[in-house]
Amino acid sequence: MKQYHILVVDDSTTNTVLLEAVLEKNGYKTDTALSVKEAIHCIDKKMPDLILLDLLMPKVSGFDFLKQLRTDEKTRSIPVIIVSAVTNDEDIHRILQMGAVDFIKKPIDIQYLTDQIERALPQT
Repeated sequence: MKQYHILVVDDSTTNTVLLEAVLEKNGYKTDTALSVKEAIHCIDKKMPDLILLDLLMPKVSGFDFLKQLRTDEKTRSIPVIIVSAVTNDEDIHRILQMGAVDFIKKPIDIQYLTDQIERALPQT
């Protein structure tokens, strides 16, 4: 069975530690990035099977990073699930139109998160 590699991008160390623990408990290999710059470095080292992305981050927002991921040939097909406290319908609609596969609001429902990850990962 393939071990999936998930990149968690969130400027909150608390959130990255929580998500990393949950993901590893469920058998996923993880990398974490506290900024878009770190995330790009992680992707250059190892292409993830899925990205969990926060929207509200300093310097480069999750919106801008999602747009960047979708316009780059090598990252275009990576499923991205947005995990964010942003809950207004306009932003949620916008990120789904931009190519995110799902939106999960904070605080995170762990069971829902793991179900959505399973659904979003490429089946082998």
